[in-house]
Amino acid sequence: MSEKKKSIEIPTPWRIKRYYVYALATIVALVLPWIKVNGHHFFLLSFDKMKLDLAFVQFDMQELYLMPFLLMLLFITIFGMTVLGGRVFCGWVCPQTVFRVIYRDLIETKLLHLRKRIGNKQQEPDMSKPENKVKKAIAIMIWTVLALIAGADFMWYFVPPETFFQYLSNPGEHLTMIGFVVGIAAFLIYDIVFLKENFCIYVCPYSRVQSVLYDEHTVMAIYDFNRGGHIYDEHHHKKFEKQKELQTVEPNAECTTCEKCVTVCPTHIDIREGLQLECINCLECVDACTTVMGKLGKPSLVTWSSEYEIAEKKGKTKYFRPKIIAYMVLLVGLMFALGYMSTTKEHMLLNINKETRLYAVKHLANNKFAVENSYVFLLQNTENEPMKFFFEVIPPKGMEGKIQIVKPSKPFRVVPGVKKKKIVTLRTTEMLADDKRKDTIIPITIHAYALDKDGKPSKLISVMRHTIFVFPKENVLLGSK
Repeated sequence: MSEKKKSIEIPTPWRIKRYYVYALATIVALVLPWIKVNGHHFFLLSFDKMKLDLAFVQFDMQELYLMPFLLMLLFITIFGMTVLGGRVFCGWVCPQTVFRVIYRDLIETKLLHLRKRIGNKQQEPDMSKPENKVKKAIAIMIWTVLALIAGADFMWYFVPPETFFQYLSNPGEHLTMIGFVVGIAAFLIYDIVFLKENFCIYVCPYSRVQSVLYDEHTVMAIYDFNRGGHIYDEHHHKKFEKQKELQTVEPNAECTTCEKCVTVCPTHIDIREGLQLECINCLECVDACTTVMGKLGKPSLVTWSSEYEIAEKKGKTKYFRPKIIAYMVLLVGLMFALGYMSTTKEHMLLNINKETRLYAVKHLANNKFAVENSYVFLLQNTENEPMKFFFEVIPPKGMEGKIQIVKPSKPFRVVPGVKKKKIVTLRTTEMLADDKRKDTIIPITIHAYALDKDGKPSKLISVMRHTIFVFPKENVLLGSK
């Protein structure tokens, strides 16, 4: 009896799984700017309103010290992903890849049939045919609309959607915003339609960074030359074109030389040549080889694994190795630092500057005197609703109650997002110091607070600022009489 080859069950292609990730990422990117909690966005860096919304908490531009932590968190996450899973970011998350799949696989292939099939990304459409030129023009028009939406979506993280559409109703006054959207859309049209994967190969610096981050346990799309055979020599020159040629040298070689893994590759490489900078870990080659070898009853020759496990045959891939643990510790530490710093957010911003005049001395009845110090208070209410603010003076020990606020005399209203300038005058009628030679610098603390609905000082909206009160020397005090 002749032995009949049984095909093995082919799992869900990685390409389909990537589509799910793309759809989820697209929905999140489009919906997130519209979500508000207590009037705040998840992320909004508004140069127009001079504020930062982060995790639905509003910060002032003076609190942009959080941004370096966000950038470090982003880059360390991407670097950690690369050490663990190669260029998995490029193949699964990067907008460049997502947009190319939408344009090439969805618009050109599925909708307009400009390309014959998704499995062949090497064969470009024959543009000598008039009908293909029409389809190409339609594809570009569809992508232009999508590029404008993408440009607007990007802008929504800097100009919130509700404000964005208000500005669109009066475009003449907001040409900068419109210019950014059109500029982003124009770049995306050139990039996705004409530059294509050359952006990944020649422009994006990430492919150069990955070679430093990889180690023998990094998971990537890798060809098993131990089973498939050596298609290329050590100088990366192709040795065999046909399976018969390969098997004359390596009889046990399983590669059929069908080159499905080559034709499906969006960056136009041959995975059988080994690790290459152009590989974006989209795993299209894994799907192609899985289908071909599955019909022969054999596992795929191209798998998502590591050199340690496939090429060197040393054992199982070590996912939790010291380098990965170090990245995890860094990420957790940064998240704790960011979380802690975000909880220390001040609900009222206050800067205190003393006036150029040190003090004013006034003569009162009964040989009394009054010494006044004036300050410029710059306040900003970072809440969403108008609030009333006031101050109190905390002098050094032993001087309690000897320095009073004479101006302003009552709480005042501050609206959100507007810096309010307030002249504050402190006065004393007590002899705080007795120095004949020089003025005395007295350190004081200003306690600024908001009033709650009951007119009592709020515990949440309360800040302390240190400043000084200057008391004049004796001859100045006596000379004023």
